[in-house]
Amino acid sequence: MTAVTLPDADQAGHLPDGPSAPPAAQGILEIAAPRACMRRLRARYGDAFTMHIPVFGRVVVISDPAQVKQLFTADQKVVDNSDMNLGRLLGPDSFFGLSGDAHKRQRKLLSPPFHGRRLRAYEAIIEEETRREMVAWPEGAEFATLPSMMMITLNAILRAVFGAAGYDLAELRDLLPKLVANGSRLARLPVPRRGIGWWNPWERAEAYRAQYEAIVDRLIAQARQDPALDSRDDVLALMLQARYDDGSEVTRGEIGDQLLSLLTAGHETTATTLAWAIERLRRHPDILARLTAECGTGHNALREAVIFEVQRTRPVVDRVIRQVRVPVMRLGPWTLLRGQHVRVSIYLMHRDPDLFPDPERFDPDRFLHARPGTYEWIPFGGGARRCIGAAFAHMEMDVVLRTLLREFTLEPTARRGERWHSRGIASCPAAGARAVVRRRAAATRV
Repeated sequence: MTAVTLPDADQAGHLPDGPSAPPAAQGILEIAAPRACMRRLRARYGDAFTMHIPVFGRVVVISDPAQVKQLFTADQKVVDNSDMNLGRLLGPDSFFGLSGDAHKRQRKLLSPPFHGRRLRAYEAIIEEETRREMVAWPEGAEFATLPSMMMITLNAILRAVFGAAGYDLAELRDLLPKLVANGSRLARLPVPRRGIGWWNPWERAEAYRAQYEAIVDRLIAQARQDPALDSRDDVLALMLQARYDDGSEVTRGEIGDQLLSLLTAGHETTATTLAWAIERLRRHPDILARLTAECGTGHNALREAVIFEVQRTRPVVDRVIRQVRVPVMRLGPWTLLRGQHVRVSIYLMHRDPDLFPDPERFDPDRFLHARPGTYEWIPFGGGARRCIGAAFAHMEMDVVLRTLLREFTLEPTARRGERWHSRGIASCPAAGARAVVRRRAAATRV
């Protein structure tokens, strides 16, 4: 690995080497072919290199587990979330917009719904939504499963977060996909905030947000009048009753921003991973047969390993970005100055043959008797900003796959794997994870 002190070293620090192409060219290449770009740069420069791209400027990209651990375990006063984050879309009181002690306080408050008894209570909701969606699946005819996965995870998270039903659930179900799709475009490309009216994604975002806030106001009013509020398991009910250590209540702004961040973060990524699971299993009939047989035993070790391996080989979000908050930070051999962006390449880490032998092979058995390493397998990020809903997402994927394989026979295929397709933030199967299923007779359900 080579290193250079860049010409403007007083502003850049001591950074790893990287391409010298103009920032616009590097940015275009990264958007057009993100995975090929990462592979080529790693092949040339090693497991750390510096890119210079629009919006972010110089970005240090790392994929060495030791440096990743150092980054993730650093105090939030040293390195924290990037200024260029989804807080611009989800609000300053969302997990993405908060930093430091405020972020820690919110995580402490909102951790209970995603662990223990409350987490188990959501399993029935997820199975119910899965069965409801799969009733309409065609038998013997190929169809895209991604839309169904989107609907299952959307309905499940709406009920888990809001406890919503009836008209409110229908209105949120209609609004959220549009809000997420619009936000994904804004997160990927720099767009002026004003001009060209409704055609400007920022103006659409403001309109969608106003509609969302009106629904939240209505749900809060209903919840405050609910005599059974203290027995509800949804996150809205928890936030209305919760108190910080100093006895203060959660503000209305915090409720709106945090619920929206939970909805957006807990919907599309989980649905996309489930779609990739179907896409991968159809092309590995031996694993599919073993997984189906396991469903009849009541165990889930292989199913859990399959989920781990799908997330390794097809991470729907391929990066984590942090920003230095102190005057000088040492990261491995590099010297980073205040404001420096650091990107952890999830894609490169998950394809490192030193961490995962024969990394291109889909092999759930690698996780069957050993859980993935904390700083090697990172689909949920890591450190203080690891996804708060990781346990919920994993449980949801387990329940959906279990229900699918008990109710249907999933037919294998000899076709090539589906290409990656970027939806802005997440990358999904390009054809929507097409499948052919046949419903099991009651006597043959596992």
